[in-house]
Amino acid sequence: VKPMTPRCTVPKAVPVGKTASLHCHESEGYPKSTYSWYRNSEPLSPDTKPNGRAHNSSYSLNPATGTLVFHAVHKGDTGRYSCIATNDAGFAKCEDQEMEV
Repeated sequence: VKPMTPRCTVPKAVPVGKTASLHCHESEGYPKSTYSWYRNSEPLSPDTKPNGRAHNSSYSLNPATGTLVFHAVHKGDTGRYSCIATNDAGFAKCEDQEMEV
């Protein structure tokens, strides 16, 4: 079953240095969807390190839960975020949402 449009939660404004959690979820897809996040249409790479941090980054991304966490945001994290839920039957994308730092 193709995923339905995921529900994305993106904070509108986050102070520099604070933690920001972005969530993406949909429940119709079968098999279960995996999630990928994009900033300004550029893909954010999922965790590649055993400790849960992508190389040289201030965030961790869990493709199974759709959670993207910035551990300490900086100005460069400002942008339009969107998420795509994908499974064997297809994919669905949520609307871009602006996060300001």
